Amino acid sequence: MSAQTATGHENADSRRWWALAVIAVAQLMIVLDVTIVNIALPSAQRDLGISDADRQWVITAYTLAFGGLLLLGGRLGDLFGRKRVFTVGLLGFATASALGGSADGSAMLFGARALQGGFSALLAPSALGLLSTTFTDPRERSTAFGVFGAIAAGGSALGLILGGLLTEYLDWRWCLFVNVPIAAAAALAATGLLERDSAARGRRVRLDLPGALLGCGGLLAIVFGTSEAVTRTWGDGLVLGSLAAGLALLAVFVLVERRTTHPLLPLHIVADRNRGGAALSVGLAMIGMFGLFLFLTYYLQVIKHFSPVLSGVSFLPMTAAIVLSSTGFAARLMTRVPTRNLVCPGLLLAAAGMAWLTRMTVDGPWAGTVLPAELLLGSGMGLVFMPSMNLATLGVSPREAGAASATINSAQQVGGSFGTALLNTVAASATASFLATRIASSPVVRAQATVHGYVVANWVSTGVLLLAALIAFRVIDHRPAPTVTTVGPGEAHAGASATVPAEPRREP
Repeated sequence: MSAQTATGHENADSRRWWALAVIAVAQLMIVLDVTIVNIALPSAQRDLGISDADRQWVITAYTLAFGGLLLLGGRLGDLFGRKRVFTVGLLGFATASALGGSADGSAMLFGARALQGGFSALLAPSALGLLSTTFTDPRERSTAFGVFGAIAAGGSALGLILGGLLTEYLDWRWCLFVNVPIAAAAALAATGLLERDSAARGRRVRLDLPGALLGCGGLLAIVFGTSEAVTRTWGDGLVLGSLAAGLALLAVFVLVERRTTHPLLPLHIVADRNRGGAALSVGLAMIGMFGLFLFLTYYLQVIKHFSPVLSGVSFLPMTAAIVLSSTGFAARLMTRVPTRNLVCPGLLLAAAGMAWLTRMTVDGPWAGTVLPAELLLGSGMGLVFMPSMNLATLGVSPREAGAASATINSAQQVGGSFGTALLNTVAASATASFLATRIASSPVVRAQATVHGYVVANWVSTGVLLLAALIAFRVIDHRPAPTVTTVGPGEAHAGASATVPAEPRREP
């Protein structure tokens, strides 16, 4: 009997860690897709004739659909089983990637990217929800989130290198086609390794489709209005109307969520100061980070004339700093120190890196301008993301784990989409103002104007990161629960003990 029990326990442990591998591969694919497309964007823009004002939609179409539908994706996982929704998300992502790689115009590429984002909205909250419910022991949970974060960061590095290689030696389209075999293999492995769950079996719960339409519509209107300010002015009627409509739709969304029986976003999830603070911190941090990737890619390839491969390689120090910071520091400390003692310094480090990047010039050296900024940004973000992701799902009931994980992911993607649109608008406006008083036909002047636009956008990003640090300091008050040693009956002589977490504490 004891041998069978031991074997069953070993098999369960083995399946749990293999399940982590499948979940992490899916997250790797999502992260890889963001960085790989960033490296390929200049080539795709030239090939399809996309304007500078519209190029940001290659990124924004994905992040907006992702962030706008994440809450719905999280709820679908809660209702129909996260394993099922996770597998559907993988297969749909593969299909959308194939369509994007076959795009014959900007509209088809934008549509495929939006479709990718929609299936990512099914995939990501199910992945984080599965991770949260699979690993409940505090130490195992810390290890699992550490591995998850490290592999996600590794996917970022892989995307940078692979994007450069595929773009330079094959074609930018392969940066999308590459997702197909990864997603297919992960879907096949998921069917055998992930535990079958049926969170809503025997219950028929109506989906909050009005909430999904209001939330996604409000975000779309805000991002559209922000992006239109590139070619119009901030005082233009269409821009102001879109922004006002977006805010109104989001206000109605909150009212609907308060009244509906089965809300898409249970407001008590974000009303909790720790989960709400984590979501705000991540969302504001991503406003700066997505703009950074967009501008640095063009700075390196267009201004500094780096090849796609060299451009990807030059991002690696930041990725290495994220991995080292998240696994070497955050994973070890987040069960020992208050969460804001990691998040706030991380955001301040990131703000310092962004401020350093305002020193960029047309002929500035990469080692003296870009490298220090990347190291500061990577070290800071590694301290922000892992504790925030952990805090977002900590203490949530299993039936709401999908909604909680969708909330933090939604903050990340919505912050990225809004940040890309906002900073692209800021940079374009600053560039136009610079050219208005100079000889715009000169290539040297145009390059200086472009870099000037990036610098102004980086100052805005610095301010946003400082604001995020202030919010995290004021709002997040979570402290890790101390462990209490207990000795079970009959274990005293053997010296066996178990640790159980005490009630979580809040800082005064």
